[in-house]
Amino acid sequence: MNRRQIAFMGILASIFVVTIGLAQQDRFALRSPNGISFVEFAGYETWQMVAASQADDGSGCGTSPNPGCIKSIVANPVMIKAFAEGIPANGEPVPDGAMFAKIEWAKQHFTSPYGITVPGKLAEVSFTMKDSKRFPLTHGWGYATFRYDDGSDTWTAFGDGPEFANKCHTCHTEVEKSDFVFTHFPKR
Repeated sequence: MNRRQIAFMGILASIFVVTIGLAQQDRFALRSPNGISFVEFAGYETWQMVAASQADDGSGCGTSPNPGCIKSIVANPVMIKAFAEGIPANGEPVPDGAMFAKIEWAKQHFTSPYGITVPGKLAEVSFTMKDSKRFPLTHGWGYATFRYDDGSDTWTAFGDGPEFANKCHTCHTEVEKSDFVFTHFPKR
């Protein structure tokens, strides 16, 4: 190969790499209708697990249409510290800066010496954050859900407008005495 051919191949390779890079979605650039950005929860994948949950009735995953799911609730260090201090079980409010992520997978069943259900395909990730100044209408809690499409490896923010968070908060009013937090930190 001569220099011109090598230079041309280099240009083609660069164009290919740039094109592939542009085709991949940057989930951290996404923003929910009420203004919560995916990037605000960067690193949630390594947060400490608080608890797991599974709907008793086999209903869909959170807001997604999947037939039943497994959920893992994780929390940032601010929320983990609050749990260690007895908050919200002791009636004290959760501090601003506390965050949860609820990671939801479709159920997948295996047959082994006994039947087991394990996480299958990722369905969605829901985020909850405490910021009293930013979310005064929902008692300081902000909510966001991002659905994952396994086929296209893309994420989509859920909700038609900022009001969707009111629907989230309506369910949480059932646990107002624990500062709207369903999840507790179970003994280990």
